Amino acid sequence: MRVYIPCIYVLNKIDQISLEELDVIYKIPHCVPISAHHRWNFDDLLEKLWDYLQLVRIYTKPKGQLPDYTSPVVLPHRKTTVEDFCMKIHKNLIKEFKYALVWGSSVKYNPQKVGKDHVLEDEDVIQIVKK
Repeated sequence: MRVYIPCIYVLNKIDQISLEELDVIYKIPHCVPISAHHRWNFDDLLEKLWDYLQLVRIYTKPKGQLPDYTSPVVLPHRKTTVEDFCMKIHKNLIKEFKYALVWGSSVKYNPQKVGKDHVLEDEDVIQIVKK
């Protein structure tokens, strides 16, 4: 059985080519030109990695505090329900789960009260309320 996975070609040393050549490289699919020496275009590489890996960042918000944007909980694209989030934190958390408050693009209102089947989107903020 063969399994195909997406790849990204990272082309280094763009500091040594012309702008015309760089324009040609940008048209190549699955390709990110960088200069490791000058640290050019690392943001574009990071953005493409997130897109290709299809990871979702969920930020936590403890009750009465500001959201913690420094260390998100990272979930695979296909497992982004509130229940999946709780299981990633701790398997007993879902047993004590009452509801969650969510801020972000997955809800109509900020915050919105949701259940364990709610699907979270990239960069949502969540606060778990226990029984």
